[in-house]
Amino acid sequence: QVQLVESGGGLVQAGGSLRLSCAASGRTFSIYGMAWFRQAPGKEREFVSGINWSGDSTYYADSVKGRFTISRDNAKNTVNLQMNSLKPEDTAVYYCARSETGYYSGSPDFFRSWGQGTQVTVSS
Repeated sequence: QVQLVESGGGLVQAGGSLRLSCAASGRTFSIYGMAWFRQAPGKEREFVSGINWSGDSTYYADSVKGRFTISRDNAKNTVNLQMNSLKPEDTAVYYCARSETGYYSGSPDFFRSWGQGTQVTVSS
């Protein structure tokens, strides 16, 4: 069973930046797609960004396109989310998730492995 541990969340003012990291256990990290989701209070979990196994294919939700950048380091078993120009509506718990294939999906049902989440709060 893979373990995913997110870090890097916190409180930031609107317009600021944060960098989230997700560290994965196991020796097969490099063959799986990864994704970031977020969940705000009272809302459904929503897809933020995904990256395939090699890192040459990425996808972003329209709400974060141009502001967030996903990347991965297969040598370090990590996936990162650089978040710039943050807005109050980005406030949520952010989760990383591992696919069961080399690719990703926008649906949380596609993922069986999840981290515990890290809180991101953007003040106005």
